[in-house]
Amino acid sequence: MHIVVLVLVEVLIVIGLSRLVGLGFRSIKQPLVIGEIVAGIMLGPSLFGLVAPHLAVTLFPPETFPFLNVLSQVGLIFFMFLIGLELNPKYLAGQLEVAVLTSHVSILMPFSLGTLLAVLLYPLVSNASVSFTAFALFLGAAMSITAFPVLARIITENNLQGTRLGTLALTCAAVDDVTAWCLLAVAIAVARTGDFAGAIPTIIASIVYIGLMLTVGRWFLQRLAKHYLRAGRLSQLLLAGIYMGVVASALITELIGIHLIFGAFLLGAAMPKNEDLVRELAVKTEDFVLIFLLPIFFAYSGLRTEIGLLNRPELWLLCALVLGVAIAGKYIGTYVAARVSGINKREASALGWLMNTRGLTELIVLNIGLELGVISPLIFTMLVIMALVTTFMTSPLLEWTYPKKLIRLDVIEPVLEAETATSATDADTYIRPYRILVPVANPSTQKGLVQLAVSIALNSRHPAVVNPLSLIEFEEDYAFESTPVEADRLIAQRRQQLEELINTLEPLETRSHVHPIVRISSNVARETAQIAALEQVDLILVGWHRPAFSSNRLGGRVGQLLSTAPVDVAVFLDRGSDRLESLLVPYSANIHDDLALILALRLLINHETCTLQILHVLPENRLKDELNYELDIMMEQLPSSVRDRIEIKIVQAPEAIQTVVEASKNVDLTIAGTSRTWGIERQTLGRYTDQLAIQCCSSLLITRRYSQVTAHLASMLPDISSQEPTLKN
Repeated sequence: MHIVVLVLVEVLIVIGLSRLVGLGFRSIKQPLVIGEIVAGIMLGPSLFGLVAPHLAVTLFPPETFPFLNVLSQVGLIFFMFLIGLELNPKYLAGQLEVAVLTSHVSILMPFSLGTLLAVLLYPLVSNASVSFTAFALFLGAAMSITAFPVLARIITENNLQGTRLGTLALTCAAVDDVTAWCLLAVAIAVARTGDFAGAIPTIIASIVYIGLMLTVGRWFLQRLAKHYLRAGRLSQLLLAGIYMGVVASALITELIGIHLIFGAFLLGAAMPKNEDLVRELAVKTEDFVLIFLLPIFFAYSGLRTEIGLLNRPELWLLCALVLGVAIAGKYIGTYVAARVSGINKREASALGWLMNTRGLTELIVLNIGLELGVISPLIFTMLVIMALVTTFMTSPLLEWTYPKKLIRLDVIEPVLEAETATSATDADTYIRPYRILVPVANPSTQKGLVQLAVSIALNSRHPAVVNPLSLIEFEEDYAFESTPVEADRLIAQRRQQLEELINTLEPLETRSHVHPIVRISSNVARETAQIAALEQVDLILVGWHRPAFSSNRLGGRVGQLLSTAPVDVAVFLDRGSDRLESLLVPYSANIHDDLALILALRLLINHETCTLQILHVLPENRLKDELNYELDIMMEQLPSSVRDRIEIKIVQAPEAIQTVVEASKNVDLTIAGTSRTWGIERQTLGRYTDQLAIQCCSSLLITRRYSQVTAHLASMLPDISSQEPTLKN
């Protein structure tokens, strides 16, 4: 097979497997990049070469490695440019003194431990061609790295960017990043010249070039930014000029004697941080780099990672020692420095785990070391395992140390006026408001959903809060939009859209009880369920946004909420009617129909002109049936002003659904439980069509009850509070 064709086949395999494994890791709440690194290792001798050695050699012969190396180096150059581009001075705005101390101790501690570890490892895993100084410097630098891009995405995904912990972690990581790259540059210079004295000219030349880039280079780049502002767009000519600058800067640092990646990183860091320019430049650059070039780098690294080299117990013990030193150095250094700076124990611990993130940045460093011959394939494999483990452990340890319920206390949300207004000076008299959570995917089209939530919730007798919830979901870990600064911009933009929606609600006095929540999320259904539990909401009211149900199922995110949310859920299918004067509840005496009836009664109590028809459909062969006893008791206890507006209608018919569909022609809203009787099944995997949802003539509210303990009516009608939760067959 022709070598070019073979390389293209390799690229095809690499991209496909990287995406597949990456998505698998995202499903277990791990960064996509971890899956892509694992995919690269799978293609190498550690798995593919072990299971099918002949096929592995056929598909990935050594003669293709130089081509993969060239593509991966190009990918690294532009990836480092993107890292420098997103290194925003805003990250250095908060708690800088604490961050400088913490970040430098978090480098000094692992660097010192790594240097001591080099004394043990040098005679065991190195050779005489590598000086001990170069080996020790490189190992210390490898232990000191924190992966700023991965850490920034973890902070964004956990909605920490607005907290003290998130701000401090970003500042520490930014300072750490710059310092660690400087240390690495020194280590590379020493490795290439053989000793520290020989590296001094390289270090001086590097300092001079950095000074030129931050003065003359920045002045020239500012001129480019002004041209961009005048043009209002990033033209292909301007983009070509910037890309030429990236490559030229990379070549200069390579000629100086450090490495290509430093020049690319430096140009990105020197770029003017105009928001529009940075956003457009990142968006135009990142897709090809992240989707095409970086997976090739992971595959190239994987082809050089041989876990089989760890073939003796003592080598695995050395690997465990490397891992232990890496974790202890970063965690202890960060924790001690943070505690000395006055940070509490829990935040200091969470900061320690965040700074332990290494990810892709560590892999870049290790490949440089292997390429220079400073580290052997054996120590390279040990350090790759260390990079994977330390990154993999960050998210679960962060969740354990600093769970979402604590993040919720630190995230600043608008004050819930309805709650504070009803809290008395004596805490014992505080009344918890009735609360509805309303996931809003598109604020411009879902006014009806929020208006219905207001109609159900708000009542003069008891405080209530409606929380429109808008979750911004990111599909890519390294995409520019998932950086903390860009995430904050998107959150502010979405909050403004929700505020505009709230200002259209009627009547005016209800608007003060509606408080939006905007968060970043990697899984909308899961995050909604978690927020519902943390906020102790009484009901999730979610909209269905398509004209018909997909494949005749309550599927997708709506189905996930119906199946997993630990609170009562109602799904609103909006037919576009603004009226809410007549309600229909098909009733078959199960707990989901009970919830439908209870929500209908809330609407009835809140709106004095509203009427309700309870429709009980019997099979033709049954002569008589009665509603359950608890329902009768509850009806008797309703005020006459409410009871007089309720009609209970018992009908015999062969098809219950068709009877309900016919009755829905004369009402504004039909409220039905998830029941086979009405052609709707709570379980979304299978056997029952959502016939009522498709054929219903009015707007439709589908209810799923989670717990009979939730009292939706007790606060409004205390006399029936003992009856409401016990409605059952």
